[in-house]
Amino acid sequence: MALHPASTLLLTWTEATSAPTGSARAALRRALASLNLHEDGASDAILAVSELVANATEHAPGPYELELRQTTRHLLCEVRDRDPRIPEVAKFPPEALTERSEPAGRPETVEATPRERGRGLLIVDELTGGAWGFRVPGDGTKVAWIAISHSGSVGPRLT
Repeated sequence: MALHPASTLLLTWTEATSAPTGSARAALRRALASLNLHEDGASDAILAVSELVANATEHAPGPYELELRQTTRHLLCEVRDRDPRIPEVAKFPPEALTERSEPAGRPETVEATPRERGRGLLIVDELTGGAWGFRVPGDGTKVAWIAISHSGSVGPRLT
């Protein structure tokens, strides 16, 4: 993918910024609308990027940046943080997405509680159909990215 010089810094934030995921969703929504890519076609991209923003903010030091780059075939939405380590993506079997517990005194009752942690990158993978990843530019940062087609979609529809 050859990069065009066109790139736009959409948002910067730090650990102290209030509600960066909401700000990132709004910034990406505005940027895609300015390219005539409306939210109905890009909602998966917006949700995937909010997961990347939340992941970076929680697990890596800032400051952080959200940037949109144009390539000949796609838009790359990138989230940059200041930790060059690539996270491992957990592999959960479907039954591990809930935890089962037996309440005291009622062993015949089993309650399912959704797991709250560790699914963000799996959600990104599902929303993008695998059209995402990481790169380490060598300057002490890491960039998580998703590819968005020029029609606004992500995932298998990219081709």
